[in-house]
Amino acid sequence: MNERFKIKRWSLRTRIFMSMILITLFASFLIAIVAVYQFKKEARDYNEDRLERKEAAIKAHMNYVLSTTTYPMTAENLPLIFRERIHELSNIHGMEINIYDLNGHLLKSSKAAFSVDTINSNIPPKILKVLRSIAEKRFVDQKVNDGKKSRSSYSYIKDNKFKPLGILNLPYIEDDGYYDKETNNFLMRFVQVYSFMLLLSVIIAYFLSSYITRSIKEISERIKETRLNEVNEKIDMGDSPQEISLLVDAYNNLIEDLDESAIKLAQSEREQAWREMAKQVAHEIKNPLTPMRLTVQSFQRKFDPADPNIKQKLDEYSKTLIQQIDTMSSVASAFSSFASMPAQQNETLNVVKIVQLALEIFNENYITFHSDEPYIITRMDRTQLIRIITNLVKNATQAFDENQHSPTVDVRVYREGDKAMIMVKDNGKGITIENKNRIFEPKFTTKTSGMGLGLGIIKNIVENYHGTITFESEPGQGTAFLVTLPITAPEGNEMETNEKPI
Repeated sequence: MNERFKIKRWSLRTRIFMSMILITLFASFLIAIVAVYQFKKEARDYNEDRLERKEAAIKAHMNYVLSTTTYPMTAENLPLIFRERIHELSNIHGMEINIYDLNGHLLKSSKAAFSVDTINSNIPPKILKVLRSIAEKRFVDQKVNDGKKSRSSYSYIKDNKFKPLGILNLPYIEDDGYYDKETNNFLMRFVQVYSFMLLLSVIIAYFLSSYITRSIKEISERIKETRLNEVNEKIDMGDSPQEISLLVDAYNNLIEDLDESAIKLAQSEREQAWREMAKQVAHEIKNPLTPMRLTVQSFQRKFDPADPNIKQKLDEYSKTLIQQIDTMSSVASAFSSFASMPAQQNETLNVVKIVQLALEIFNENYITFHSDEPYIITRMDRTQLIRIITNLVKNATQAFDENQHSPTVDVRVYREGDKAMIMVKDNGKGITIENKNRIFEPKFTTKTSGMGLGLGIIKNIVENYHGTITFESEPGQGTAFLVTLPITAPEGNEMETNEKPI
């Protein structure tokens, strides 16, 4: 089951490559089998034809002997007729000759006298029965003894009137040495040629599978790079097979539909965001308007110029109105900051130094800072970088419960590849699982005060400078925010001077 699953996981290129190799192996194996079979068939046909030719020649010679004999042509006289001639026939034709009567009893043999006893003196009844039943009146018995193949033909000896006189038996030992040698030679040459062809097939299969899958691989890579909110380029494969062209056309049509959907989605998201923003602005502005209205109405209802405390009451009313007006002003400023993207100043900064400057406004003694090296250079707006640090550290200081023991906020700056890493880590109450996906949403906050725009603003700032901001948090154990910014090499000999960029 595991092997079957692994095969299903093979790439198309691997499948094409393995299929071509297997086809080559199967074809070569089939050719070898057919060739060996053909050699064996030729050997069998050769021995069969040779036996037939020998038998025809011997019978023709025997017919000549019968036609010239002075003995009457009867079955009883066959030993007399061929008494001297059977050895002559055997030597001329190079064959052992045995003559039986019609009942299968041996009458005469070309073998030496002391070897006659080794010959079966009777034809097996089974062979005799077959010989009598077949129309050709000829039967060939095939045997294998001690790994040697032999044939033994049985046919009738007839007189000049075609009357059967006896049965002629010609034992024949097959000689397959020539064909065996040819088969072995063929297999040796075949293995040599096959080894070369197999190597050639591997090379051809590799390049052919690469050629076939190159277009598909390119399309696959393009599909992997396809993003909803980015500009996706269409594929131009030029002259390509029909199947690949159909796939490319389908991809290009999908890109067009995707771009249209992305535009509609972005427009819809912007509209939805501004609607939510308008609701939030209205809500935040309405909150201070209610106490302001109540204050004015109370002042109007209780105003008495003759009251000796009128001045004190007027100051209280004024402070209440000013406080609410300040609240409305902060609301407007916060939304204005969130709506406006920071402009890139491309200022060369030492991240380590800027982070140290940003931490100077905090008086908490549990805030610590350390850096792996004194200089890590990037290019961005100094004010925006300070804003990122102060916002993250402020959030960290507000992440502790009132009964928090030994609070710590650790700020660390280090380098990782071509990125400057800024980590702000606390051991506060952490972020719950249900709030993790909403932490960067506008107007989302877990505090009793504030509008929840701080993390959304710094996320916009970081991404505007091609950076990232991520976090890890465990409820009850703390949170760690990680800001990644691209490192920029200092221009000229700036780093060689004693005055380092900040």
